Amino acid sequence: MDLKEKAAVVTGASKGIGRAIAVALARAGANVSVSARSKDLLESTADEIRAQGVEVHSFAGDMRNEANIREFISGTVQKFGRLDVLVNNAGIGHFHRIIDMPLESWDEMFDLNVRGLFIATRESLPHLRNAGESVIVNIASIAAKNAFVSGGGYAPSKHAVLAFSRCLMLEERDNGVRVLAICPGSVRTNFFDPQHEEMAPRFEKMLRPEDVAKAILEMIRMPQRAMISEVDIRPTNP
Repeated sequence: MDLKEKAAVVTGASKGIGRAIAVALARAGANVSVSARSKDLLESTADEIRAQGVEVHSFAGDMRNEANIREFISGTVQKFGRLDVLVNNAGIGHFHRIIDMPLESWDEMFDLNVRGLFIATRESLPHLRNAGESVIVNIASIAAKNAFVSGGGYAPSKHAVLAFSRCLMLEERDNGVRVLAICPGSVRTNFFDPQHEEMAPRFEKMLRPEDVAKAILEMIRMPQRAMISEVDIRPTNP
C-alpha cells in the first residue's frame, strides 16, 4: 500500500509505540487521526505529525467508552473522507499474582485491551471495506504466547487480541482488509521503570518504539496480494 494521502487511525498515540507509529505513518505521507486520554501529550504528538506536512485529527477520549470510540472514528472519516489504516494500540498492563489481583485491574485490562479494540474495529470496518484496500494492525504482545508469574491478567487479554485478530483476518480478507497482529517483546517505554533495580541492566537492550513502528510500516507497504498476519518482534539480546 502506498500511504500517500491515505487516512490512518492510531489509538493510544500520546507516547511510546502509538506515538512512534503515528509519526511514521505521517512521514510516509498518510493523514493521521490520533486518540489518547491525555490531551496535552496528544497535542504534542499532533504537532509532530503536522510537522511532516500532513493533516491531523486528534481526539482526547477514553477508548474503553463506546460513545467516545464512535465519535473518534466518525470524526476521522468526516475530516479525511476515508479510512485506510486502523492501528489498535491503546492498552494497559497491571501485574499481580492471581490470588492478589483486584477485579478492577482485570476489568480495566479487558475493557481497554480487548473490548475497546473490538469496538474500534467494528466501527471502522464499513469504512475500511469501502477503501477497497486497507489494513488493521492490532498491537498484541509476546506475552500473548508466554506464561509468566504475575501475568495472569495481562497475558490472557493479549491472547484474546491474537484470537480476535485471527478470526478477523478470516472474515475480512475477501473484503480487501488485511489484518496484522504484532507481538512486541520488551520495548523501552514508560511501561517499564528504568529505575527498578532488576530492570536497569536490561533497559538499554530493549526494543525502541521506532523499531516496532518501522516493522509495521514495512508490512503495511506490502502489496495487497501479500498479507503478513502475525509477527513477533523482540530484543536480540534480552
